[in-house]
Amino acid sequence: MEQDQSAAVGSADSGAAAFDFPTANPPSSAVTGGSAVAPDGGAQAADASAYQAEHAALNGTAGDMANYQTGAAENGEAVTNEMGEPVPEPSYEEAVLSAEEARLWTVVTANSLDFNAWTALIEETEKNAENNILKIRKVYDSFLAEFPLCFGYWKKYADHEARLDGASKVIEVYERAVLAVTYSVDIWYNYCQFAISTYDDPDIVRRLFERGLAYVGTDYRSNILWDEYIKYEESLEAWSHLAVIYTRVLEHPIQQLDRYFNCLKELASKHSFSEILTAEEASVYVVTSETSVQAPDGEAHPDDVDKPGQPEISSSTDAENLAKYVSMREEMYKKAKEYESKIIGFELAIRRPYFHVKPLDNPELENWHNYLDFIEKEEDINKVIKLYERCVIACANYSEFWIRYVQCMEDKGSLDLANNALARATHVFVKKQPEIHLFSARFKELNGDISGARAEYQHLYSDLCPGFLEAIVKHSNMEHRLGEKELSCTVYEKAIAAEKGKEQSQLLPTLLIQYSRFLFLAVRDLEKAREILNVLHEQLNVTKPVLEAVIHLESIFPCEKRIEFLDSLVEKFVTPESSQGEVASLVDKEEISSIFLEFLDLFGDAKSIKKALTRHTTLFSCKRSILPSKKRKADDVVVSERDKFAKTGAVQSATGTDPNASNPPVWPATSEASGQQWGASYAQQAAYPAYGTYDYSHQMPQPAPQAAAYGAYPPTYSAQAYTQQNYAQPAAIPAAPVPAVVPAATPASAYPQQPAAAPQPYYGTTYY
Repeated sequence: MEQDQSAAVGSADSGAAAFDFPTANPPSSAVTGGSAVAPDGGAQAADASAYQAEHAALNGTAGDMANYQTGAAENGEAVTNEMGEPVPEPSYEEAVLSAEEARLWTVVTANSLDFNAWTALIEETEKNAENNILKIRKVYDSFLAEFPLCFGYWKKYADHEARLDGASKVIEVYERAVLAVTYSVDIWYNYCQFAISTYDDPDIVRRLFERGLAYVGTDYRSNILWDEYIKYEESLEAWSHLAVIYTRVLEHPIQQLDRYFNCLKELASKHSFSEILTAEEASVYVVTSETSVQAPDGEAHPDDVDKPGQPEISSSTDAENLAKYVSMREEMYKKAKEYESKIIGFELAIRRPYFHVKPLDNPELENWHNYLDFIEKEEDINKVIKLYERCVIACANYSEFWIRYVQCMEDKGSLDLANNALARATHVFVKKQPEIHLFSARFKELNGDISGARAEYQHLYSDLCPGFLEAIVKHSNMEHRLGEKELSCTVYEKAIAAEKGKEQSQLLPTLLIQYSRFLFLAVRDLEKAREILNVLHEQLNVTKPVLEAVIHLESIFPCEKRIEFLDSLVEKFVTPESSQGEVASLVDKEEISSIFLEFLDLFGDAKSIKKALTRHTTLFSCKRSILPSKKRKADDVVVSERDKFAKTGAVQSATGTDPNASNPPVWPATSEASGQQWGASYAQQAAYPAYGTYDYSHQMPQPAPQAAAYGAYPPTYSAQAYTQQNYAQPAAIPAAPVPAVVPAATPASAYPQQPAAAPQPYYGTTYY
């Protein structure tokens, strides 16, 4: 940034005060320890007790990270900065877009997680915008609202502001950046570099360094920020400040500790002992003061009587004090090295400490889990918090780490921190992953936020994944647990009504089965449970798992069995001319027919058995040669009732098949002792597990591989199947005409300043 230094300082005066405010306000309950040395040059006693955390809030403590995008912006409220002043929203001018810009805006508007399209749009805008700062702000504000952890793009954004506007705007960008990615060493490093080049006042620059070191000063890779601080103090020849910085570095197990210790010893050898001590430190050691300055001839000058003498270390104790000074720091260095030996394996296994949309490989994910296991054993909660904050930068797209973070904070009694992490996960980082919202609903219910839990479920099956069965079932079950019988039924009825309005709904049959089962087992309304099943007559796409469930329900209903009702459903499924919609396989048809025959053998009469057996023989016996051999072995007969019960109660994995697929759990197998000669093809399969453990994973969004390059980050991480949040883009982006109205950009209100621990609105309710 080439501009007059005085002009730069003058234009940035209004923003300099921002350096005085912490990025986050650590709650006192979360602070259990901190820096052993005051960064402002506080006194250092001769024993370890001198190194108390009098400046704990600046070096080594942790608290709430920025609630980026989780504050008033989502309520439509005015966003304020750290000083309580309203932040004006940018008014983007109606800039003329090129055809390519318009096409890319259309793409990212349709899919805000298409990272490749965003980077292409930024590149295209930078190429065409020239000096139009408003166009640049629009694209960066919109992009960083979706990907706030991309510190490289915050740096590029700040560089544009420096080139086209001024230092005050650069400060604004960096302040938003450190709110969004507070625990990034790189963003603080860039911010401090800007401050050094802009401000002449060392106190302003030092305050910014201290803010950054408060959050990342203990990071194993924080050496670049410490080095920049050291370089700055060397340029000022502030040797006492420099010695304090070296002392603080030696407290923490960061990279290159050996170099820092050697540099401290070199500093002490090159300068007098009094030069590297602050005034407070000097008072701890043996200090002698001259009450007056003697003239060379040994006579005192009257004019010099009132001049205070300069304290200096007695030459007789200088060597002793220096040895003591170095020895104390050597003990700190050895202690830090000992701790480093415990974590070095974890740290070296972290190949990508920054955020990227590409997935991490399994060994690196496992390493993060192992590292967290290790650090959670620490008594100092600040270490735990800081490692989790580092983890959810690199693993931001993995809901498992957010869930683990929330649970850890809850277990340690820090409910505010747990809610803070959960809000960031559900609002920003994994907001389109259903599992985080399911977890959030359960978490809120457990902690008494019933309205928040309801909002999560409703958001899931109404907005995020319309018709998401697991959310519907869990919501209804929650209402039933709370004693809200009518509400629990209303959840199902609204979902059923919505599915009935769709043409050939794939979800409706399964939803009816779940509701019928719920009515019978939970509500104890047998009549209504049977009535619900009647709707299946109207369905054209009744599937194998649905039929299995209907037969099972009829078998457990304590009333007269509806043989004709079931027979009509089975006939519709197995008879070729009666089948409509998706045609089932011959094996599935035979299995359903066999299950129904067993049902009739228990509850039917001779006439109904004959009818079903004749149909079965006609359809399947003549085709025996084309079916795989599924003759039961004699050993299968000797299955204990306990084994059958265990099979019936088996719980399916949460990652199974589509409910309309051909491999669901089947009806409990019976032996051939009854003498049926129809196909026993279903015998080798697991018993039907009462369909209460129905697999919902088919409704989860299916991601695709992401192979996007990310700015200037090294493309050394091979692409792999991405199992988390979907950033996939279409194979070919269709060309689109220039829209009449440019899609609205994210306003500045989407970047709220760091709030205190306060209720945060979410889908019409509040975070507590």
